Amino acid sequence: MGTAYTPGLKVSPRTIVRKTRRLPLKGEVLVSQGEKVQPSTIVARTEIPGIMQTVRAGEQLGLEPQELRAALKVSVGDKVERGQVLAETRSFFGLFRSVVNSPVDGVVEMLSEHSGHIGIRLPATPIEVAAYIEGTVAEVIPEEGVVVETEAAMIQGIFGVGGERTGVIHMLVSSPDENLTEDMIKEEHAGKVVVGGSNVSGAALRKASAVGCAGIVAGAIIDRDLIDFLGYDIGVAITGQEDINITLIVTEGFGSIRMADRTFKLLSSLEGKMASINGATQIRAGVIRPEVIVPSTEEAAEKPVDLEQVLEIGSHIRAIREPYFGMLGTVTELPPEPVLIPSGSTVRVLKAKLSDGREVIIPRANVEIIAE
Repeated sequence: MGTAYTPGLKVSPRTIVRKTRRLPLKGEVLVSQGEKVQPSTIVARTEIPGIMQTVRAGEQLGLEPQELRAALKVSVGDKVERGQVLAETRSFFGLFRSVVNSPVDGVVEMLSEHSGHIGIRLPATPIEVAAYIEGTVAEVIPEEGVVVETEAAMIQGIFGVGGERTGVIHMLVSSPDENLTEDMIKEEHAGKVVVGGSNVSGAALRKASAVGCAGIVAGAIIDRDLIDFLGYDIGVAITGQEDINITLIVTEGFGSIRMADRTFKLLSSLEGKMASINGATQIRAGVIRPEVIVPSTEEAAEKPVDLEQVLEIGSHIRAIREPYFGMLGTVTELPPEPVLIPSGSTVRVLKAKLSDGREVIIPRANVEIIAE
């Protein structure tokens, strides 16, 4: 058995999924431990204070700061609307009138006799956190959020874009090596998570977005097609915050790569079931994988599986860097001694038999285990 640990992709028909749903700052938790929740259930709520808008009232009226108080038409704590008079002066027996109007809606929070400024706090921005998955509240984090637990089928992809969405899974192909093309996308697929086998074309991605599909799960996509769809190149930072109306998850990589048989069979078995999907991806430290989660209606499920799996002979792996990026294989040997590789580094390697029959040597850091 090797001593290296390698992050793996989860592809399981039955497992325990726990999701922490946390507010960005302290607020109110709206559910209780043991409560059943749906993906759309709001579990916690808070407000982000609005920014302070400073109005230079004294300067605008030509007053010294200490003179402003006599001209004020509002007090601290008053709600004001855009255009409302904040301060007013009259001169020449009231014939000439000068006013300062509020530039925004908000609440008067500050009146300064030192600067002659009026501070208006803009309305707070409400923030709500939904459960995301169907399940049970397993833990309440006071003033912050909850942990939702469910028994579910779970499939992790290698890369994705787009945030959290839900939709019924609908298979558009009959084999894992069949491409997902534009003509397969129909109006009736609006709100659904459509599944392809190999490559999803750029035209199909645009059509799915136009139709209103919740998401696409496919084996791969050509990087240029994704860049054209987004309008910019994807960097190394976390994805999932893109301003798009669809979530894309690729299970194998970039180019034209058939979906792994195990993944395709599992997705096929989930046809017609409601799924929670998220394209958020982070490859580097703090790995985040895009995911498809389908709660189970059966009573029993396996115990939670640690996604940090030990690498050993017989492990199913996927290469995550060139020249074998996206290729699947099985570990055949784990040499104990470090090896000098073409890049000039001395690293620990493994020998693997790829799905196309080739026997190759790959640095252990360049693969991930496909968790059962």
